[in-house]
Amino acid sequence: MGEFGAIEPGTDLPRYARDLVRMHDAVIGGGRSQLRPRTLVAKSWSRVLAAGLVPDQANTRTVLGLEDVERRRRLSPLAGVIGELTQVVAGVADASQLIMVVTDADGVVLWRAGSPRVRNRADSLGFQEGATWTESVVGTNAIGTALAEASPVQLFSGEHFEQSQHPWYCTAAPIHDPRSGELLGVVDVSGPALTLHPAITALVGAGARLAEGQIVRLQQDRLDRLRTTAMPTLSTVTGPALLVDEHGWVAHATGVATTQRIAIPNAERAVHVPGLGICSTEPLRGGWLVRPLGSGADSGIRMNLDLSRAPVVTAVGGESDWRSSLSVRHAEILLLLHLRGRRGMTVAELSRALYGDPDHAVAVRAELSRLRRVLGSIIESRPYRLEPSVQLSLSMGEVDRLADCAFVHSSTSPGVRALGTAGTDAPLD
Repeated sequence: MGEFGAIEPGTDLPRYARDLVRMHDAVIGGGRSQLRPRTLVAKSWSRVLAAGLVPDQANTRTVLGLEDVERRRRLSPLAGVIGELTQVVAGVADASQLIMVVTDADGVVLWRAGSPRVRNRADSLGFQEGATWTESVVGTNAIGTALAEASPVQLFSGEHFEQSQHPWYCTAAPIHDPRSGELLGVVDVSGPALTLHPAITALVGAGARLAEGQIVRLQQDRLDRLRTTAMPTLSTVTGPALLVDEHGWVAHATGVATTQRIAIPNAERAVHVPGLGICSTEPLRGGWLVRPLGSGADSGIRMNLDLSRAPVVTAVGGESDWRSSLSVRHAEILLLLHLRGRRGMTVAELSRALYGDPDHAVAVRAELSRLRRVLGSIIESRPYRLEPSVQLSLSMGEVDRLADCAFVHSSTSPGVRALGTAGTDAPLD
């Protein structure tokens, strides 16, 4: 996982903490300091200041209710590994005065474990279940900065943006799905700054690797159970078919080249599978049976993005028509990818178009993951672009140019707003 520690073995922690606090006050205040922040820290401070946060008071916390926390826990792929992660730190938590925190991909704290004394101190910071610990909410911190940088982060004392966090260290590493690369959450170990030990980075790295390995093992167990359960049904199937779990991971393939994953099936609509075209879905216990529609079915999918009011996408393909509302952000992404065509867009290009800089790669990947859950597997990766069999058209109400479209002019995304310049036309079919 590379070296990401904030201290070296033998560091005089009290003295270094005092030096960092003085550096923080000088640099954030626009003054000069002999000690300069690490590049990672300087970049984060710049982002946080640009977001309008202040260092000398606790910025407003966002805390979800217990019901929302429980819902996120149930949906999180990390729910199956939290027991093992807790065991990693349980033996050293009290003696070392530390806590382990696990968040989802949105930076929402879902689980905490460790020293009761340290948990009580964390409560006073709003570092609790249901709290959102992204940079834009609580400033520079290991969880939020690890999400922003898509890499492990350790921060010590005055490297935190908020002064109230200066008595702390925090060490965080992203957890990814090893099969898809999708960001699932962050594991963090935090405690009083003067208790930081250089071995904490190894502890957090081991926790992240443990979680990723366990995710693969748990999924393989689920696929094995699904194959066993579905065997009577599979024995009667003729022609190409896929057996997939509830998340679209393929457990068995018949008459078709094996693929790792397809769009998450939906009982109310057909699903588009690359190489198979429009397919019907039959629910099974723990998964789905996916088969191509009849030979007369359209192998492509026609979609329309309606921007005349609240964004809506409709699709016509095979025997299944469907309609789904989109968030503004998802509509912006779909519009940008449509206009770019087969050239597609990289993560950095989408980040610039949506946020004005290339530093929001994690947010872009998260939005694309959510958009795929809504639309299915119609978006390719590396670069991001619409799948070749998808025909997308635009509807803009009484106007026929993006330059005149109210959706474009109301957008906060630089790349979409730029489409409102005079003379910009949109392909309408």
